[in-house]
Amino acid sequence: MKNKYNNIKVIGFDADDTLWVNETYFREAEEQAGRLLSHYETPNKIDQELFKIEIKNLPTYGYGVKGFVLSMIELALELSNGTVSNQVIAEMLKIGKAMINKPIELLDGVEDVLKQLSKDYRLIVATKGDLLDQERKLQKSGLLKYFHHIEVLSEKHDINYKQLLKRLDIEPEAFLMVGNSLKSDILPLVSIGAQAIHVPFHTTWQHETVSKKEANGAEYKTVKSLTEILDFFSANK
Repeated sequence: MKNKYNNIKVIGFDADDTLWVNETYFREAEEQAGRLLSHYETPNKIDQELFKIEIKNLPTYGYGVKGFVLSMIELALELSNGTVSNQVIAEMLKIGKAMINKPIELLDGVEDVLKQLSKDYRLIVATKGDLLDQERKLQKSGLLKYFHHIEVLSEKHDINYKQLLKRLDIEPEAFLMVGNSLKSDILPLVSIGAQAIHVPFHTTWQHETVSKKEANGAEYKTVKSLTEILDFFSANK
């Protein structure tokens, strides 16, 4: 491990659930939606149907709170056969606004890690989500000063990362990505010849999970907390 990151010049960070808490708020919102629609279906069925609608709507709405709220409303209309009350719709809109206005809760050690790494490496953010919402969260986080570039991607596939690195004139072997999602932050980078460090978050959206077969053979490092990655770079000096 001592020489693994010697060639790294740029380090990319995912944002949601890597720098700050995010998925927890979606789980809470899903529970609220379940209560609002409880007289139409069971909580488990509501969760399943909401997930199906979210995935169906991704090409139209993309990722983020706004698409989630629209999917909740669509579910309410479907389950109620169009008879859902205005009050329930209003409550769903209120849930969405509350999610957008949540305070930014940085994960443990985030600022210290960025402060240390920014002395020797160019740092960027590469995240998915709604552009306005992600810009707002970055501004509220107080972390913008550590990053040279912010990129909000519509998707995080191999081709998206290739295009990003080419646009920023970064060779794959000089790039390291740090994130909580194997599907979005780790496996695509490994496949294009970059390095990746997986920092799991305690809650993962179903859409971001991968099977053991999908991850089999991919070379990446997993750490328990973001602060552990500092050890790898101090060992290289």
